[in-house]
Amino acid sequence: MRVSIFPLVILCLFMGFTFWVMAGAEQSLLAFGVQLMSSPDTAQVVIDLYILASLACVWMYRDAKSRSKGLGYLIPFFALTAVFVSAGPLLYLVLRAGPEPQAKAGKI
Repeated sequence: MRVSIFPLVILCLFMGFTFWVMAGAEQSLLAFGVQLMSSPDTAQVVIDLYILASLACVWMYRDAKSRSKGLGYLIPFFALTAVFVSAGPLLYLVLRAGPEPQAKAGKI
């Protein structure tokens, strides 16, 4: 299986930093999320991230569909995206490496 190196490096750095931060955190991830949503300025950032995460999930779905992958293949990526936002799309990009699907004659 081929993997994309650049997204893999970014994913490893991001998840390493995430686990390091979580290991030293004084509160759970859920409590941290609730705290972020309690203030309008930080809630705006969280909402913005989840809008972007939703768009990434739409892209992953369409891309996987064009590569003849089913919804079952995408569930782990969607779950990872729901918890760690960018980790799901990054992992999808890592594992997506390979030939592009053939373009249909009617599409540009």
